[in-house]
Amino acid sequence: MIKQAVDYILDLGPSIMLPIIMTIFGMILRQGFKKSFRAGLTIGVGFVGINLVIELLTGALGPAAQSMVQNLGLQLDILDVGWPIGAAISFGTPVAPLMIPLVLILNVILLSANFTKTLNLDIWNFWHLIFAASVTYYAFDSMWLAIAVGLVVTAITLKLADWTAPAIEHHFGLKGVVLPHSETVNFAPIMYALNKIEDKIPGFNKLNANPETLSRRLGIFGEPLVMGLVLGIIIGLLGGYDVKGILTLGVKMAAVLILMPRMVSLLMEGLIPISEGAREFISRRFPGKHVYIGLDAAIVIGNPANMAVALLMVPITILLAVILPYNGMLPFADLSVLPFTVIWAVAASRGNIIRGLLNSIVSLMIVFFIATNLSDLATTMGKAVGFSFPEGATRISGIDLGSHIIPWMIVRLLDPANPYFYAAILAIIVYALLWYWVRHDIRKQYAKEIGAEAAKTEKTVSG
Repeated sequence: MIKQAVDYILDLGPSIMLPIIMTIFGMILRQGFKKSFRAGLTIGVGFVGINLVIELLTGALGPAAQSMVQNLGLQLDILDVGWPIGAAISFGTPVAPLMIPLVLILNVILLSANFTKTLNLDIWNFWHLIFAASVTYYAFDSMWLAIAVGLVVTAITLKLADWTAPAIEHHFGLKGVVLPHSETVNFAPIMYALNKIEDKIPGFNKLNANPETLSRRLGIFGEPLVMGLVLGIIIGLLGGYDVKGILTLGVKMAAVLILMPRMVSLLMEGLIPISEGAREFISRRFPGKHVYIGLDAAIVIGNPANMAVALLMVPITILLAVILPYNGMLPFADLSVLPFTVIWAVAASRGNIIRGLLNSIVSLMIVFFIATNLSDLATTMGKAVGFSFPEGATRISGIDLGSHIIPWMIVRLLDPANPYFYAAILAIIVYALLWYWVRHDIRKQYAKEIGAEAAKTEKTVSG
């Protein structure tokens, strides 16, 4: 019964459920039906637009990247089956029906206890949290342990979302929104640590190639529109496309870089009244308390610097798969989701494409290690839920599955007999120390913007 109800809600999708949820939420916040309904429907339309652009991206970039893999004749024994398969497998495990309501309940409890400021409405990406629980379940055959791990990962993800909120507001321009997208935001402490190190490297710390700088120095060739065209053409050439295919891919990538920010602005048009209503509601009842709305990381991937780095990373990712000695995964289906994988690699440097590219290489090195290391468990999960393996594939994994840093550390830590037990201990210590080291860096990075916002708020209150 619970599973059927959960499946029904998930099958409706965000474009249907978000307008309903936001309308109800807006009315609870006393925004009135008309204002709440309009805001909710606008958010739903925004998500439809974002998903259309993502389908354009994956439909064009995916085959081109896969063509590059085939042209190079790569032979690796673990197949990257892509995040949709990872999501389907995770939602199909016995843990899923319990995890969704438990995540929501835990979120409300932690919000009430001031442990977090994030209300995670990104229900369709709960699968990442369920993946953490599911991997634990199949590793140890314990439902209770699986749920405990899933909830611990949830709590850490909410804290990471809180911590990164200033970057979402001031770098991506999305006020009152955070990204509790566990497999992306768990890279943030590592990426900010890398950025801190890069700040101390003489010469390198002076290099800055953000979209604004490129536009000034390169003229039309530095604009997102033309940048998308050029990068698409390069990928088409590397993929062995004919002239028509190359030009078509170039125009489609240009379209992605232009259309995505416009779809996000439409979504924000609907979200702003709800976000402002939430702040007013909370400030009246709980003075000094703020609440962020957690949404899908899809709303930020269209950032020009992010997309530029993601497109450049397509051939680099394939090269890394070949040269990394510990990698056994053939990058394939998830090459088109690199814009998600590199979000924090680019955001940590405030859109500096040079640093973002270097940080992204480090990110993918981590991804290949985890994807290879968890492939046996991912394969066991796939077989358990009846996943139909592609012909010739004996083990499966994915770039997205390999992005789950925190679940990997916890699962390996729970098994002293595993060869990676001590590596997990070291990884947890390093991760915690890095996060502690950079804990104030985001607020320092946006100190000017935060100060201006505080002054504006104080002036509004006093006025």
